[in-house]
Amino acid sequence: MNKAFPTDIGSIVERIERVDPIAYARTRNFKEGAVSQLSPYISRGVISPRQILTSLVDRGFSWTTSQKFVQELAWREFYQRLWQSLKDDLFEDILQVRSGVQNRLLPKAMIEGSTGIMAIDEGIRELQETGYMHNHLRMYVASLACNLGHSHWPMPAAWLYYHLLDGDLASNTCSWQWVAGTFNGRKYYCNQGNIDKYFQTPQPDSFLDRSYESLPSGPIPGPLKELVEFQGQTPLPKTKLPVLDPSKPLYLYNAYNLDPNWDRAVDANRILLLEPDHFRRFPVSSKVIQFILALADNIEGIQVYTGEINSIPGIQSIPQVVSKEHPSFQHYPGIKQERDWMFPGLRVNHTSFFRFWKQAERQAKAAFSNKSILAPTV
Repeated sequence: MNKAFPTDIGSIVERIERVDPIAYARTRNFKEGAVSQLSPYISRGVISPRQILTSLVDRGFSWTTSQKFVQELAWREFYQRLWQSLKDDLFEDILQVRSGVQNRLLPKAMIEGSTGIMAIDEGIRELQETGYMHNHLRMYVASLACNLGHSHWPMPAAWLYYHLLDGDLASNTCSWQWVAGTFNGRKYYCNQGNIDKYFQTPQPDSFLDRSYESLPSGPIPGPLKELVEFQGQTPLPKTKLPVLDPSKPLYLYNAYNLDPNWDRAVDANRILLLEPDHFRRFPVSSKVIQFILALADNIEGIQVYTGEINSIPGIQSIPQVVSKEHPSFQHYPGIKQERDWMFPGLRVNHTSFFRFWKQAERQAKAAFSNKSILAPTV
């Protein structure tokens, strides 16, 4: 079991109840800050941002003290909505073609954790050991790879996604593009002073010990010059063919939908589907697969099946196939239920988070004022 991220539902619910939005707003960028550590469970669909918002309201937190935390949850929902809108175009440069690209590979130092920047190398080792990296460190890593190493963002982003327990294609892809400047038109840089402030690893005379103004024009740092191609492979489990009761509906789960409470009262066939085609395109590590399988243990009566959907025996004779809407799984047949959105009805046809937030904020404020989550609005 991953001690940092337990997989039993009781521990996950306890973690929701421990969220402190006041401490989060004050310390979230620091290494030891009061982050919620809920992202792996949100990404895997075990819990939803709406569930967390409800908990904050029920525990009596005010809108003023919760605003920053809720806004960060809203970023995640915005990225998901953007994926709905852009579809596969999400995986191309969104707003503008990346400038300054010199390679489409990955600095070898990223894989080895040998960039020479202590906080970043420690973060890479933690990532490979636990499947977790602090959000602020993810920005540092992306800045080194894309803006100092001049790598195009897709391969470094795929490398990070491969290791993350909370791997979310929308959040990961958009965050890398934000740092690289293809999402917001401006590249993000970090220097040693910023890292020292938030991670307490002072390194005078490092290649980041420079002013922000000088970073864009400098040469590629020596540790970032050697490049490699990242090709991850997903170690999917070997499974038996699932056995279906043709008189019952079939509920399809996947790596992004592991909600143990999903229509629990319905007597149904339930399958966690691990499609090789999906994982060939978006590979993940063995730690991630084991985490997914452990979370699936919370779902009563679940069968795990490694295979494509059209190879499930007897699926054509099932009276009803049910899944949750998701851009990666539009090929599922049958009914696609809406996800448990924090801000239902808010879709996006633009790339501005703050236009999205302007509408979402009204719903969130009302939730805290009324002490209940608002019904969907269109």
